[in-house]
Amino acid sequence: MKITFKNLGAIKQANLILGDLTIVCGKNNTGKTYVTYATYGFLDYWHKQLSIEIPSDVVTQVMDKGSISVPIELFAKDAKKILKEASIQFSKHIDKVFAGKESLFEGASLSVEVDKSNDYNANDVSFEAGSSSRTFLKVTSEKDDENLTISLLVDKSSEDLPPRSFIENMICAAVRELVFKNKVPRPFIASAERTGAAIFQKELDFTRSRLLDMLGDKDSHLSFSKLLGGFKAEYPIPVKKNIDFIRGLSSITNKESMFSKQHPEVLEHFKDIIGGEYKVNKEGEIQYIPNKNQRVKLSLVESSSAVRSLLDIGFYLRHEAQIGDVIMVDEPELNLHPENQRKVARLFAMLVNHGIKVFITTHSDFIIKELNTLILLNQKSDHLLELAKREGYSEGEFLSHERLKVYMAKEDSILLEGRKKKSTCNTLVPAEITAETGISLQSFDSTIEEMNRIQDEIVWGE
Repeated sequence: MKITFKNLGAIKQANLILGDLTIVCGKNNTGKTYVTYATYGFLDYWHKQLSIEIPSDVVTQVMDKGSISVPIELFAKDAKKILKEASIQFSKHIDKVFAGKESLFEGASLSVEVDKSNDYNANDVSFEAGSSSRTFLKVTSEKDDENLTISLLVDKSSEDLPPRSFIENMICAAVRELVFKNKVPRPFIASAERTGAAIFQKELDFTRSRLLDMLGDKDSHLSFSKLLGGFKAEYPIPVKKNIDFIRGLSSITNKESMFSKQHPEVLEHFKDIIGGEYKVNKEGEIQYIPNKNQRVKLSLVESSSAVRSLLDIGFYLRHEAQIGDVIMVDEPELNLHPENQRKVARLFAMLVNHGIKVFITTHSDFIIKELNTLILLNQKSDHLLELAKREGYSEGEFLSHERLKVYMAKEDSILLEGRKKKSTCNTLVPAEITAETGISLQSFDSTIEEMNRIQDEIVWGE
């Protein structure tokens, strides 16, 4: 997936190709978070709101026959057109992603392209749609099949038959999920504000409940408009998603992710990072139980900032993660000791090797260097395999350099669209990545070299 940004905060124009592991680095205020939020915003819009036009005869046949089979290519042939229209519609409201002033995003846009290939599904896929109490429609495709089977699960002559518009919307959702499954990943984000979202969960719920109580009090003389007139709490969509996810944790604890079912070693690695595990008690309160004393149950307020900063990532990995997702983490090094930053880098490598895409922004030289170690170990010589075993690395953590895309958000000379001469502006500059040397990031290297130079002169200079 190739994403083009224009006039987005500090970024004047930039291209980003989404890899299996995508990293955006750079100094403060260079556009990293804007790129992350815009990318997440589009992916969330795609999976939650985008409407794809479904041929009228397809809907008619489903309603008349109950079940039909249609070629995937019927929808996939228009992939470029669908993505272009989705990009245009999303860009019109891109300011809403940031909860910012509309005037600050005039001319801002995001456009998406995907490769045109027929790898629609390498495995059996299935999609069900309906209400919370009943499934009305099912769309399936067997492994390597080039057709979608669309089936109504209610009698087409019964009173339970949903309206035509509802069936059309369900087919639309199925096409988004199945036809574009390997091209437009389902996103999960952990924003840089996740620590605050975790610790103030109860306060947010209390404020909402208290507000509803006040409005429902018959003896209250409060006016709805007066009460809410000066009350405005808008957050960027990624922050709001973090808040909503944490508030709804008790409702997902009965679900199992791919790691719970198939790869518990990933969850054990995460448990090692936080030094314990999370639980939700009967009252819906989130608790942290340390490995060293499992009789102790700490509230989030009583827990460390590291435990809070990894909370939503932990619950996502245990209950939500599925192959094809992309997990986006803004500054994963937040509140983490360098040792745990290294462990987080290894966790990301494990996710990538199990089919989960990872997108991060980072200032951490420790994370980059640990990823470099995993890239170099992937050469798998006898010496490297012996070294890996001695140092506690597993082959499931090794990374192919071809799976990474790394960018520096910085000022650089680029050829802007519609201009003949290069201009200097903020953009995304790809970093060089090789199997022999790993990721080359001059920003980190030059800062470290400068610190070493000053300290050498302090110690050894006259």
